[in-house]
Amino acid sequence: DIYNGTVTFLPLEENSEGKYCIKKGNIYQIQLTHVKDEEWSMSIVAPFPEDWFSDGITYPKLAWLGNELLPKLVKWSVEQKPSEFKSTLSLISVAKYSKVYEDLKEKYREMVKVWPEVTDPEKFVYEDVAIAAYLLILWEEERKEKELTKKQSFVDLGCGNGLLVHILNNEGHSGRGIDVRRRKIWDMYGPKTYLEESAIMPGDSHLFPDTDWLIGNHSDELTPWIPVIAARSSNSCCYFVLPCCFFDFHGKYSRRQSKKTQYREYLDFVTQVGFVCGFHVEEDCLRIPSTKRVCLIGKNRTYPPSEWAVIDKQITQYINNRQTCALVRCDRRVGFNLKDHGVCEEAGSELPENEADAAGTIWMPGFQPREKVEQIRNCASLPRDFVDDVVLKVANLLLNATPQKSCPNMHGGNTNSWNQGESFSLKEVAEHLNKETLKRLKSECGGLQTLLKNNHQVFEVLNGRVHIRDWRKEKPSRKSKPEVKRRLSAEAFKTRLCWFFIHHPDGCSLPSESCPYAHGTEELRQSQIIKKKKH
Repeated sequence: DIYNGTVTFLPLEENSEGKYCIKKGNIYQIQLTHVKDEEWSMSIVAPFPEDWFSDGITYPKLAWLGNELLPKLVKWSVEQKPSEFKSTLSLISVAKYSKVYEDLKEKYREMVKVWPEVTDPEKFVYEDVAIAAYLLILWEEERKEKELTKKQSFVDLGCGNGLLVHILNNEGHSGRGIDVRRRKIWDMYGPKTYLEESAIMPGDSHLFPDTDWLIGNHSDELTPWIPVIAARSSNSCCYFVLPCCFFDFHGKYSRRQSKKTQYREYLDFVTQVGFVCGFHVEEDCLRIPSTKRVCLIGKNRTYPPSEWAVIDKQITQYINNRQTCALVRCDRRVGFNLKDHGVCEEAGSELPENEADAAGTIWMPGFQPREKVEQIRNCASLPRDFVDDVVLKVANLLLNATPQKSCPNMHGGNTNSWNQGESFSLKEVAEHLNKETLKRLKSECGGLQTLLKNNHQVFEVLNGRVHIRDWRKEKPSRKSKPEVKRRLSAEAFKTRLCWFFIHHPDGCSLPSESCPYAHGTEELRQSQIIKKKKH
């Protein structure tokens, strides 16, 4: 209601007969009221608060509407902070996109139920559906613009689970996906989805002269190379990249500016690569469930085909300037034939043995493709006794620090106190561990912080500081908790020993009946979760 400055939300629920009715208890309004001059007020009104139902997913809590949403709406309404990014879906028709996305979502929603990977099916399925919808509209508009009749072909470099390839193939676009590691789900797609298990080495043997578009969807170490590969494949090859992890041509990307966010700086770098390669680079924001949702598109060239030699030399010089490895010196082109040029052992060993001969002219010796076998690097593979030892050392460090923090034991009466210990920064904790321990942790992704977060029964890591977890302050499980989480919580109840009951000088802060962990072996229950996962 624009005239009265209100937005009213009327939740519709479908009954067993397929008819929709308004859930009256959950109606709410956002109201904007003019007070005087340039002063306005904003409020959120729920007409029937006593009948309000919250499940934490579809229906938010009333407290969230008032304490979280309302202050943010007010802040967004008055701030004049320019956005670092373009508005969402700025390069295509939003109406067309919405229609195609809904159609694809309905068509491929069954994939969520049969997803065999360990990754979150909802996130990955709907994200790939959204990317596919975007590309289909982008390509449709390109065909109209260039008066093309044939649907564009593509190659998805670093295709991962292959779902994007599967959808685009099904929608009539010829193409294939290449990834260094085969996924379980590939076997489910059928023979019409073309997926290839192979490592991609940026070089003359990995050019795609007959391909219209190259795709880099979270393509990691290949991301900055995709504009280069597209430029050198043909004068008509285009590209679409969705940068996620930050990689340069030769390894991890190193920040050079502190005034920008790392994400913005990296996007500017990949954009610059596109410009150097002779593309008009366009930027857009996708509508996907991800914090990294800015895509970069190169579909038009800045130079006539006759000037390609100049552009190619420009690309070579640009890559050379960014190269940190001083072992390689090239005059006109990044790359050389491995058989004709001497290479130091270190650089040569980066290439897989069976691909060294086949690679021919590569553009950067020492480029390291993703490993074929994905290493588990989240501290989960560390020996249990090593982890237990680190946990005990860190806990004792916090508990023995002075002055000690004590807190009345609410369950045992005010006369009892329970030692909460001190809080330390991650740096301070690291200083109290020996070099060998830190070295072992550093080889794991996340290192010390990941190990402490994995042991959330004992520790709480907030804003870079480590605390002993006080289970009395944990919010009790509510009936509105999602059903899946409630079931998992119930199945995990008393299936592990309580660390505090065994190791804390004051024991557990909770009585046995309230603690989710077992106070002694006699309380231990057999876990049902592992059996279900295996089944």
